Amino acid sequence: MKIAFVGKGGSGKTTLSSLFIRQLAATGAPVVAVDADINQHLGAALGLDEADSAALPAMGERLPLIKDYLRGSNPRIASVETMIKTTPPGEGSRLLRVSEHNPVYDACARPVELDGGAVRLMVTGPFTDSDLGVACYHSKTGAVELFLNHLVDGPSEYVVVDMTAGSDSFASGMFTRFDITFLVAEPTRKGVSVYRQYKEYAHDFGVVLKVVGNKVQGQDDLDFLRAEVGDDLLVTVGHSDWVRSMEKGRPPRFELLEDVNRLALRRLHTAADATYELRDWERYTRQMVHFHLKNAQSWGNERTGADLAAQIDPGFVLGESLTALAASNFRLTPTV
Repeated sequence: MKIAFVGKGGSGKTTLSSLFIRQLAATGAPVVAVDADINQHLGAALGLDEADSAALPAMGERLPLIKDYLRGSNPRIASVETMIKTTPPGEGSRLLRVSEHNPVYDACARPVELDGGAVRLMVTGPFTDSDLGVACYHSKTGAVELFLNHLVDGPSEYVVVDMTAGSDSFASGMFTRFDITFLVAEPTRKGVSVYRQYKEYAHDFGVVLKVVGNKVQGQDDLDFLRAEVGDDLLVTVGHSDWVRSMEKGRPPRFELLEDVNRLALRRLHTAADATYELRDWERYTRQMVHFHLKNAQSWGNERTGADLAAQIDPGFVLGESLTALAASNFRLTPTV
């Protein structure tokens, strides 16, 4: 399952995504956690100290390695230099699994021990001074989009992405890469404005969107959210002494999280699992192609000097039936 957490800055998006990751890890499920926010705080929310968080390898800085591995022997991709963030897989491409070992994970992922289990953590990397005036943050999140485009995941496997704040994720097709999107909203006008934007933009792409009300302090807050988002409101979360301790760098054992908040996380887990029945690999691949063509026409062809539409393999559909192919491709490839 691919799961996104979105919301305006300061809504508690990173905190809630980290709690959900802990919930999944506590069940023993394989989890890849990805920090794709311009403000890189997921590592700290998962308990890493400042030095360990700063030492995490940035996916954006390892983009050539990622492209080279995923390209494989795909004859439609002439070179790594012609791969862009939306380049779709085809015959000969190397695919990824959640639980496997591969050079992408070796280079970009690090294990994080949590109560009851461990997760792989990947980060896009922070926006640095050297990026100012010459790059946009989407050049870094492109590594995440390529990762998701080549990922074959199954039930009871989870990839959780802490996305950029607001509606920035609509700058690419990455918002369509998820089985379910949890939008974290405070009970304020600004809090629900991002929900309205997301709902409008995602309407035509079959995005499953559920709202997690955060910082809800009473019935009035609950009534406000219900009136503004209707049936999309899945669950609400209020004050948590456990979270306050976590934010101070002293998280108690996860089993001590307040019962009401553990129940909320279980409801998120159940909602995510339920969307697996809605998965449509053909639509998923078709949307991948749609955004690749848009990017090719708007900037990709000019930047690479190639016709990127030729990268599309018309007979290729990403899906779990390709698991054996992905495994064989990996076995034939030496690790780095």
